Amino acid sequence: MFAAPPAVMAEVFCRIPEKFRRHGETTEWAQVQLHGAPAPVFLEGPVFDSAGNLWVTDIPWGRLFRISPDGECELGFEYDGQPNGMKFLDDGRLLVADHHRGMMICDLATGKAEPWFERYLLEPFLGCNDLTIARNGDIYFTDQGQSGWHNPNGRLFRVKRGTGQLELLLDKIPSPNGLVLNKAETALFLAVTRANAIWRLPLVMDGAVVSKVGTFIQMSGGSGPDGVTIDQEDNIVVCHVGFGAVWLFSNRGEPMLRIDVPEGRFTTNAAYGGPDNKWLFFTESSTGAVYKTEMPVPGREIYSTSI
Repeated sequence: MFAAPPAVMAEVFCRIPEKFRRHGETTEWAQVQLHGAPAPVFLEGPVFDSAGNLWVTDIPWGRLFRISPDGECELGFEYDGQPNGMKFLDDGRLLVADHHRGMMICDLATGKAEPWFERYLLEPFLGCNDLTIARNGDIYFTDQGQSGWHNPNGRLFRVKRGTGQLELLLDKIPSPNGLVLNKAETALFLAVTRANAIWRLPLVMDGAVVSKVGTFIQMSGGSGPDGVTIDQEDNIVVCHVGFGAVWLFSNRGEPMLRIDVPEGRFTTNAAYGGPDNKWLFFTESSTGAVYKTEMPVPGREIYSTSI
C-alpha cells in the first residue's frame, strides 16, 4: 500500500546490569506471557521524571528501574506486583498499570505501594496494561488480560479528575494495549495487539462518548502493536512487538520511518525525552535494553494529574 519508509538503527542507551538479572528463575507471568521462555528481566513502561531520569518497569519481578541521563541504572522501587505502563502524578508518585493488582500507586519516597482501583462493578480487572493522562487530568487505561480474537473481552476505562469516577468507555477489544490522545484530544489512538492494528476512537460530546471506532493503521507480521506515543505534529510512534522494530506514522497513517534494533524482537514501549524532547527512548524487553534515536519532530508534552 505504501513505499517502504527510510530505516535507521537505534543506539543503546542502557542495558540492565547483570547484577539485576534473575537467571535460573521464573514466574507465573513469564510462564504464561512468554510461553515459558526465560525472563531474567523484561522491560516496559518508560517515563521520565522531572530530573530527566528514565524509569522503566520490570514486569515479572515487580521492579522499577531508574536510569540517569548518562545511562546509569539502579533499582528504584520494588513491590509484589507485575508493573507495566506508568505515569507520574503531580506529587511525584507513580501511577502504575499492574497486570496482577490493578491500578497501583507507588510512592518513591516511602517505598509504599497501594492499590487505587482493583476492580470494576465488584469484579477484578483482567490485567491492566497501560495508561495515558489528558490535559484536564482525566486518566485513561487499558485492561488487557488474556484477551484476543479468541475472547475479545478487553476493555478501556477512564477516571474523571475531581470525581474519581471509573467509567467503562469501550469493551469487546481483542487485546487493548498502549494508548495516546491526539493533540486536540478529540480522538484516542489505541494499540490493539491481537488485531495487529491501531484503532482510532473519536471522543464526542466533549469527550463523554466514544463513537464510530475504526482502524486507523493496519499492521502485519510480528505479534502486533504494543506501546504508542505521539509527537507535536500528531505523528504516532508504534512499538511493533515480535517484529523488532518501532515505526513512525504520519498523522494521516502513512509510514514515515522504521527504527530497528541490532538484537531482539520485543520492541515494546517508548517515550520522548532528551535534548529538546527530540529523542525517542524505547525498550527491547527480552534483552533488557533501552534504545534511543533522534526523531524529526519533538515529542508531545506528557501531562500529570492528582489523585
